[in-house]
Amino acid sequence: MNKIKKIKVIDGISWVEIPEAEVYIQCGCPADSVKHLMKQRLISSTEKDGVTFESGPNVILLSDVMLQGGEFSNLAEFPVLQMLYKQGMILPNHPNNTGIKPMIIGIKEQVESQLKYIYRGNYGLNSEEEIIETGIDPEFAKELMNMKLKFAFGKLQQSEDFLDTRVIESDPIEIRNGVTIRRLSLNVFEINYRNDSVTVDLNLSGFEGYEAVYPLGFNLVSRDYFSVIHLGEGDGWDINRPSMSSILMFHGKIYLIDAEPNIINCLLALGIGINEIDGIFHTHCHDDHFAGLTALIRADRKIKYFSTPLVRSSVAKKLAALVSIEESSFEKYFDVHDMDFDTWNQIEGLEVKPIFSPHPVETNILIFRTLWKGGFRSYAHFADIVSLKVLENMIRHDSSKPGISEAFYERIKKDYLTEANLKKLDIGGGLIHGDAEDFRTDKTEKIVLAHTSLSLDEQQKEIGSGAAFGTVDTLIPSYKDYVWQFAHKCFRSYFPTAPEHQIQILLNNEIVQFNPKTIILKEGELKDEIPLILTGNIEAIQPGKARHLLYPGTLVGELSAMFKSPSLQTYRTIGFVQALNIPIDLYTEFIILNNLYNEIERFQTVREFLSSTWLFGEGISFPVNKEIYKATQVRFYKAGEFLSKLNPKSIYIAEEGLLVRFKEKTVIETLRPGDFFGEETALFDSSQLFQIQTLEPTILYEIPGELLGDIPIIRWKLFESFEKRKRLNLKLEASDSNFFYWKDWYKIGIPQIDDQHKKLVELAVELCKAVNAKKSKKEISATLTSLIDYTKFHFDIEEQLMGGNNYSEFEKHVERHKELINSIQSLHSRLDNEDDELNLADFFTKWLIDHIFKDDKNFSAHLKKEEIYF
Repeated sequence: MNKIKKIKVIDGISWVEIPEAEVYIQCGCPADSVKHLMKQRLISSTEKDGVTFESGPNVILLSDVMLQGGEFSNLAEFPVLQMLYKQGMILPNHPNNTGIKPMIIGIKEQVESQLKYIYRGNYGLNSEEEIIETGIDPEFAKELMNMKLKFAFGKLQQSEDFLDTRVIESDPIEIRNGVTIRRLSLNVFEINYRNDSVTVDLNLSGFEGYEAVYPLGFNLVSRDYFSVIHLGEGDGWDINRPSMSSILMFHGKIYLIDAEPNIINCLLALGIGINEIDGIFHTHCHDDHFAGLTALIRADRKIKYFSTPLVRSSVAKKLAALVSIEESSFEKYFDVHDMDFDTWNQIEGLEVKPIFSPHPVETNILIFRTLWKGGFRSYAHFADIVSLKVLENMIRHDSSKPGISEAFYERIKKDYLTEANLKKLDIGGGLIHGDAEDFRTDKTEKIVLAHTSLSLDEQQKEIGSGAAFGTVDTLIPSYKDYVWQFAHKCFRSYFPTAPEHQIQILLNNEIVQFNPKTIILKEGELKDEIPLILTGNIEAIQPGKARHLLYPGTLVGELSAMFKSPSLQTYRTIGFVQALNIPIDLYTEFIILNNLYNEIERFQTVREFLSSTWLFGEGISFPVNKEIYKATQVRFYKAGEFLSKLNPKSIYIAEEGLLVRFKEKTVIETLRPGDFFGEETALFDSSQLFQIQTLEPTILYEIPGELLGDIPIIRWKLFESFEKRKRLNLKLEASDSNFFYWKDWYKIGIPQIDDQHKKLVELAVELCKAVNAKKSKKEISATLTSLIDYTKFHFDIEEQLMGGNNYSEFEKHVERHKELINSIQSLHSRLDNEDDELNLADFFTKWLIDHIFKDDKNFSAHLKKEEIYF
């Protein structure tokens, strides 16, 4: 009889249970993973000693890589909350609180990232200093920290206080009660218990993302003057509806309010393309409002990000913890627009007032308004809020204790009842969500109740309405044709030198509507019209290639029609689609009249090839594509060439041929047409991870990394690939018995620092050898002291260089040095402690990676940018 049972939940999520050992493992935790388990009844209601609670996992297995298919692979916030509170594993006197902590297991980098991300998800900013850095008055910052401590029952706990962890390598490691796990390859694991074993593969097939929990119907929504489209009434536990979020239409522009985990499928169902999103208004960093941010990176421009500096800082810190990037990287993906609290911020005619909302993490609720006949029309989006009853119990009468002042409470109470034409409320209840009863006397014209997985009771129905997915509340009707305006905007940006009267000729054609799942153009077909997609999304399908999403603004089959060649792809609608049908003879004549035919013909081959690849095939508009084509250079190589003289600031993509990436005679990856390389040096300040050799005659396209780095969707895909390849590199190095011997790719390009790094590596090797040889404590201590002394000397030299060269990250780097000194000094006591399972190889691996590959590489990049050479 098998002792281990494995169930595939979806691609990227599996369930493994060993009842005899009381081990239940959720393998993989992307967004909404808890909902997937609930859907398959792997989480269900149970009862013990008269207490009803949920069953579920007690171990979470993390993906080796943070991103797959452009989406987060590891979002353990809600799975951990489910274990702690819904299962009762942390609740005092709960029958399921046996003293055993929930556990997170995975590679060291992912475990550490999750602990930091969960901490930020619990508390947001963690000190008065961090709050003050966002521009908050010191007195109010003190008030906020007192409130935060009250929510946290007096103490901000580190994630390690309530979570156990295990780091998985290639050797088996015990989870608990005799259950072991080991890594077989990237994202592939073997779980063993008493001569029984199962294999778990967390890799996604192809380039697809994670499957949605629930299907959504298709809606055809108009582009309005001022309206609200409701995306969901649910919360992070609702298995049937999206979490509370909205779309705001203003002057035909589309704005999101929060980014719930299923946002990409919501947009597809509504026929809205990512490139149509003008901006996002963000309330706070909890995953049911945060996890969809990656969807907004799937555009070819930076989408505007609107929030207060307080909330933005909390969100950026959580994202940085999650994917191990610098907080400042947030602005490489979003166009940040900070708003002021309690002020009407002007945004192209739309006025927005953020109001502080008491919550465990920094939160602003939002009121939107615009002028219309009879005065302003307004929408209030109140997520997340806390019930007045909970707030009242938080009022403190001793200023030295956590809590809130009575004045603060009265202010919040007044803010809640701000009148609007439409107001959507969080009524999730409990200790951190709202209560509909607080709004019984609210004079708002229409209240929508949301942020709950429960059906409304009779009392709630007396207070507010529901709003199913896709329903619309129109605040100001539209008397303009925004779809036609979008078509005009597309042609003006595509053909900036064309005279207006010729643009009008293209615009004076029929707008047609396609139903969901309709083929517009089949592979091998020729058509007499070129559809310009105005609303909705289509997919491009080509045998043996990744499926691509194409957004509004796409000209479907343009090259095929112009050059009278059969289409290479099949184009199929996803939801409702509206398109402007342009006769091919009219379009061709327009191109010839404006002297564009030769240019289009010249770039035809490059354009057709790049549009068929995973990296360039999705979400790139015509003008951005045009810039890419113009900057692309073609390189030819013979079979057997070693590509040692490549431009480190360029990305290379194979158009024809076969190449291998290798390291010290070990082949790591085979590259075929459509594959790319060079992202580590071009964009991510890393040394070249691998060497490249051609196996066949090869054609490469060389594209400047600086150009691609400014296109969010491409930068995000390159970052995903970089993280995977870095993981392969570290695995290769970790398996190398000579890992700690100096190698040339450790160099950062500053000779003095490189020499000192080499000396540090030699001293670290000496210490490892002394410990492995079990030399005397005196000898080991002396070796360690030499390493510490030299480390301090080295850091002093680095800090002198940084201080004298206007390095903006100087203070952070100095703090990092202090952390590293503290960690290496702790080895004195740790080496004396026989119970400390210290792995010196792991310790110095992390130490070297963080110090050399990350911190010092950034400084080196700064010097190169400033053209400072040594």
